[in-house]
Amino acid sequence: MRAGDILLLVIIAATIAVLLIDSVTGGALSAWSEANLHSLSVRAGRMLSMAGMLLSVLLLIPVLAAFWGRFAGLPASTEGGLRGAIRTLDAINTTVGDMARWFALALVIVTATVVIQRYVFGIASTKLQESVIYFHALLFLLSAGATLLADGHVRVDILYSKMNPRKKAWTELAGVYLALIPMCWLILSASGPYVSAAWRIFERSRESDGLPLVFLLKTAIPVFAVLLMMQGASMAARAALTISGRTPPVMGKAPEQEL
Repeated sequence: MRAGDILLLVIIAATIAVLLIDSVTGGALSAWSEANLHSLSVRAGRMLSMAGMLLSVLLLIPVLAAFWGRFAGLPASTEGGLRGAIRTLDAINTTVGDMARWFALALVIVTATVVIQRYVFGIASTKLQESVIYFHALLFLLSAGATLLADGHVRVDILYSKMNPRKKAWTELAGVYLALIPMCWLILSASGPYVSAAWRIFERSRESDGLPLVFLLKTAIPVFAVLLMMQGASMAARAALTISGRTPPVMGKAPEQEL
């Protein structure tokens, strides 16, 4: 069993436990959440924002290491730190990607069920129909980092394939700092008020019998940006090792994903 499978099981078990506790307590947990969850989410958001600002300084380490290693040699401690960061960031995105792959199976099953219900039995379930949107969005948003790890995103290659490893590393480094990270920061900045407003009112479906989890779905947008930024940092660390004349951990196809 992969780490992503365990993560998904933990989330499912926690959700079931919360629902059972709420049922046993006669809705006391729901009442407490409505009264306190918004203030807690605001505090958590501020803490995460501050932590993100502090940790963003670490994004400069790979580019500094690249120049340092290219012209003065990379110290063993710095090399070890870069390799440790690569392993950690890759493991996080691999775990989340492994979990997200199950949304593909759920998407197929739920879509088939909706079609059969509507065209065979003439019935419809709003919650089931809306869950298709959730599975589709979460599949693509949460697997983006793992896809970047596997080099699965579209790449327009004109000169890159003809470059030597060091030139490729400089190109990757420039792409991360001039395109990927700025794009992720833009997504985080633009989605902040959007997600905050959803949490303020615990936004739910516009349909009375729809899913009441729109605020959680919208939270996947900044999570998507953070996962991409983390994988970009991993790519930059690999590039720094290559530029310094070291052999970086292999970045290529991730382990085969099977449902």
